[in-house]
Amino acid sequence: MSKGERNAKLDPYFNKLKKWKEEFELLREIVLDCGLTEDFKWMHPCYTYDGKNIVLIHGFKDYCAILFHKGALLKDPHAILIQQTENVQAARQIRFTHVQEIDEMQLILKTYIDEAVEVEKAGLQVDYKKNAEYTIPEELANKFVEIPDLKTAFEALTPGRQRAYILHFSSAKQSKTRESRVEKYMAHILDGKGLDD
Repeated sequence: MSKGERNAKLDPYFNKLKKWKEEFELLREIVLDCGLTEDFKWMHPCYTYDGKNIVLIHGFKDYCAILFHKGALLKDPHAILIQQTENVQAARQIRFTHVQEIDEMQLILKTYIDEAVEVEKAGLQVDYKKNAEYTIPEELANKFVEIPDLKTAFEALTPGRQRAYILHFSSAKQSKTRESRVEKYMAHILDGKGLDD
């Protein structure tokens, strides 16, 4: 596979980094060595193969990471892929706290990236949990009975938006909090908007 080219539009992003600068630069080189196309999506360097997202480089307070968009489909012989939260279905991260870790893992990372490209070439898809497999919180179900238009508007939302609402409402421990969250977002739902729109 030929080496991918740096996208000059991303240079300012890499140049202004204060935290994880060395780590991001090395990850960038490793990913480009795998022949991927460099782009900028979701406010992060994203690398694609034939227009399909393969990996993303991102940083957090305590670590930086390379995120595999379909990481759930990778074999992971080194047991290094991490599921960010229990609700993340497809993506998996490999986390780092210093540049030396990345340097020592270069060959392993390239192997994982190459496998991720093969997953895309093969057209493999993650078997996503359907929204029907999520339990609608009682507080939302009650509002559906009370306001039928709310149920219609909710069902017209994309599956991802529905899931985001269900998870947000369900994550509250107390019924009172769940109820107030439903109340807060009813207008959003009726307007066909997602949680973060």
